[in-house]
Amino acid sequence: MSSDRFDITGCDATMWAVVTTGNGGYEMLDYRQVPVPEPGSGEVLLQVLAAGVNNTEINTRLGWYSSSVKDGTETTSSVQESQSEQKADGGWNDATPFPFIQGTDCCGRVVAIGADANLALMGQRVLVRACMRPNGYESYDNIWMASDFDGAFAQNVKVPASEVFAVDCDWSDAELATIPCAWATSENMLHRTGCRSGDHVLVTGASGGVGSATVQLAKRRGARVTALCSASKVDQVRALGADQVLDRNADLVAALGTDTIDLVVDNVAGPGFPQMLKVLKRGGRYTSSGAIAGPVVELDMRDMYLKDITLVGCTAWDEPVFPNLISYIEKAEIRPLLARTYPLSDIAEAQRDFMKKEHVGNFVLIPPQRD
Repeated sequence: MSSDRFDITGCDATMWAVVTTGNGGYEMLDYRQVPVPEPGSGEVLLQVLAAGVNNTEINTRLGWYSSSVKDGTETTSSVQESQSEQKADGGWNDATPFPFIQGTDCCGRVVAIGADANLALMGQRVLVRACMRPNGYESYDNIWMASDFDGAFAQNVKVPASEVFAVDCDWSDAELATIPCAWATSENMLHRTGCRSGDHVLVTGASGGVGSATVQLAKRRGARVTALCSASKVDQVRALGADQVLDRNADLVAALGTDTIDLVVDNVAGPGFPQMLKVLKRGGRYTSSGAIAGPVVELDMRDMYLKDITLVGCTAWDEPVFPNLISYIEKAEIRPLLARTYPLSDIAEAQRDFMKKEHVGNFVLIPPQRD
């Protein structure tokens, strides 16, 4: 590798990182020094400026994606805290490559460039498209930074050059780090279901990262939004642009009526799922990319087929999704929801606070910055 492509002036051979050592509780998060990765052909090395906290990292640490897990994230966390159990199929693509570095959301600066990568990227502040489609966009095969290979809970991370996107805006590093996972997940669901002006969209978990993004992104498309959240957060969610905000435990059929909703965007699932199909119109669409209240739900098939409802699962991001988000940021069409920042070394505290679900928006970790 030529010196002009790999030259981190003043950079040590090691970096601080949080290494997740296996499935279990917070004791599996090991803050330690590890070697700085070296970018290979077609790759770039980033200095991590800020890294977001998501359900994804917590679920992966817990092994929640295993088919053996039937409970929501909160219950699974309590079980793993008391008695850790390794899950052979606990990751997004079956086995998780422990020990490894998590961190799906990354705002970083390009500090080194491998062979066959664009030299013009050097020094750019970028966001990383964490969901990667190695076999092209005609295939739903996908791999994820921080689920399938090392991520951004570190001072440096290496990624394919094709997956970094320069952003021209006045947002802070921490604000940018709120975007990738939650907002691209939301944009993907709205894009794939064809959310459009005039749709009545029901958003569950509207105070969380994906839910709060969905409120803004659906309103951007001209949709009418009814949002569900806890009573203490109603005013904050309404301030995001929601036309109507209901308590998350509300009787939806009584509050909205049957056949009133065009699109349900639901990352909560659990016991409330049956009501979602009741309120959907004939020909309505239901989409999900998560199930924090529980992955196993009760489905009355008659609600689905008699009403011609389309169920749309979303994990792999479609090709327009991330470029769309970059353009929305640069045109000031969306605003970040930064709830709080923490030093990277305080990751356990950040995840504990995250699990309390008392915040609106996103938590962000800040790695120690080199001079």
